[in-house]
Amino acid sequence: MRFSKFELREIVKAWVVVSLVFGIATVGLNSKLLSVFPFMFLTAGVGFLFHELAHKFLAQRYGCWAEFRSNNGALLIGLLLSFVGFILLAPGGVFIHGASRSQHGKIAFSGPLMNVLVAVLFLVLYLFFASEVFVYGFRINSLLAAFNLIPFPPFDGFSVWRWNKFAYGLIALCAVVLFVF
Repeated sequence: MRFSKFELREIVKAWVVVSLVFGIATVGLNSKLLSVFPFMFLTAGVGFLFHELAHKFLAQRYGCWAEFRSNNGALLIGLLLSFVGFILLAPGGVFIHGASRSQHGKIAFSGPLMNVLVAVLFLVLYLFFASEVFVYGFRINSLLAAFNLIPFPPFDGFSVWRWNKFAYGLIALCAVVLFVF
């Protein structure tokens, strides 16, 4: 994968804010946040990162230009809402140029698919190690998969639905089953 220096800064900024949002919404803005933040960086942050990198990897594999850009306004709103325990995130996304409609659908599919796979990985880790951090990882990635599959713009679900309704139904079913599990 190819990254610009600007893109790397954008990814790190969004990763930190996503982790803070989940941390603050979970424990509030107090001393507990210092102990929770590393776990959120691992669980929510990795879920966010892998989701976006899945889009970027597949787009570049198709020969498209693809770079992540954070949405500063949305990051700020997400951060402010976390102070009242509410999580609403649209940290940014991978901007893609040169993809066909079919390729765009497959690229959109890759993000929620990655969250489903990461959620399952955290579930398996929990079954072996029974750590609360793995429960957080499972729950957060299940939520990220389901949320991103909303079938309206600008969510991934819209592009997946337009591309292939069967693929949409399959990944949405997996995400919802994991989310309610």
